[in-house]
Parts: sequence; C-alpha cells; structure tokens
Amino acid sequence: MSGGRLTQQERQQIAAGLADGLAYAQIARRLDRPTSTITREVMRNGGPTSYRADLAHRATERRAHRRRQSLPPERRAVAQGNGRDDQAVRDYEEAFTTLLMQQGLPKMMARVLTCLLVADAGGLSAADLVQHLQISPASVSKAISFLDDQGLIRRERREDRRRERYFVDDDVWYQSTIASARGTAQFAETARQGVSILGPGTAAATRLENIARFSDFISESILRVAHQARDVLHTKPETTSDHTAGQDPGAPRPD
Repeated sequence: MSGGRLTQQERQQIAAGLADGLAYAQIARRLDRPTSTITREVMRNGGPTSYRADLAHRATERRAHRRRQSLPPERRAVAQGNGRDDQAVRDYEEAFTTLLMQQGLPKMMARVLTCLLVADAGGLSAADLVQHLQISPASVSKAISFLDDQGLIRRERREDRRRERYFVDDDVWYQSTIASARGTAQFAETARQGVSILGPGTAAATRLENIARFSDFISESILRVAHQARDVLHTKPETTSDHTAGQDPGAPRPD
C-alpha cells in the first residue's frame, strides 16, 4: 500500500472519482491508499461536493509550510536526529486520529490520545501537548479529563516535578475491548427484556431474541479472547521468535 503525501495527480484522480460518484473505499483501492487517507483528504478540503484537486494541493502545501515555520528549532533537531520523516509522522498522526474519530472519539480527544500513543518519551505534560498540537491549555485539560474518565490514560506526578505527565496505559486496548464487550452484553440483556413485553412467539419478540443470542455470543467470545491475549500488550516485539509469531496467545507455551 502506498505511503507518504498525496501527489497532485492522485488528487486529480480523487476529484474524478468523486465526480463519478465513487465511494471513498473505491477511490482508495484505485490509488492503493488507505480509505482513511481519502476520507481525511476530502473532508478537510471542502467535502465530496466541493473538492477541487488544485485547491486541495495548494492548501496542503500551505499547511506544510506553516508547520515547518512554526516548529521550534529543538523539535526540528529531534525529528532529524532520530531519522524519521517529520512530515510522514504528522501524516500518520492525522490518519490515526481520523480512525479514532470514526470509532466515536471526539476530535480533540482523538488528537491528544494519538499524540500520547506515538510519543517516545513515555509520557507528555500538558505543555508538551499544547506545543505539539498547537491547541489551548483549556482544550488539553478538557481532553485529558475525558480520556482519564474513560480509563484510556493515566496521570503521574513525580516527586521532583510539579507538573503532571500523561501516559497511555499498557492495558488501554484491553480495557477498551472489555468495555465494548460489556456494552454488547448490556445490549443483549435489553433486547431480551423486550421478548416478554412483546409476547414470546411474535415476530418482533423472535427478532429481539435472535439479536440477544447473537450479542451474547459475541460478547462472551470477545471477553474470552481478550483475557487470553492480554499478555500480548506487554510483550516486546524483539522477544517474539519467528516460530511463535501468530501463535494463539492463550495456548500453552513450551517450557
């Protein structure tokens, strides 16, 4: 799959695809790009009815220029020192933020969570987030409170520092998956309540009972697999040997 910034020719193909009434996924397949890349490109440049390839390309160049100008010298040095393409990292952050938004997370909370996920420092302060995301301290505070309430991050205040630092907990995806499974179980319970109310044997009651059974099965399966796979979240990639790659995390391991 292609990576990096969209070219002007690709933007022209996006415009042509929109004019033909193609879905974002179809356009993405034509360009060998992630669907999220096409979605983000179109939505930030006028939407499907107003997208123009030349205007989108110029707007992207202006944004890139502003980012380079606003990036502090020390940030530029870090980006060059670790060998990463700073623009590619920012594009990736935007793509991951878009994915989180598609999963239901508000935009600002998605931006902050993504920033914490890709941070090598192992934690960021509010000032770090303000500087990196170019947003207000109030926006950071609101996003942190939301993510903390959802159990997606943890706070830490070291004895020698006055400021808090924020981390993505190692178990964040486990906890999120468990919460999702429990939500599905709650859906099953509510659907099943309707069976007795609507009358067993009726078409509506049968429909709700089938939905409840399906939801129960999905919830139980997710919970079981999540418990089995939890250790994967604490495994360092370099410690995984070739012969264990793809092995069922819940399966017994050889001594």
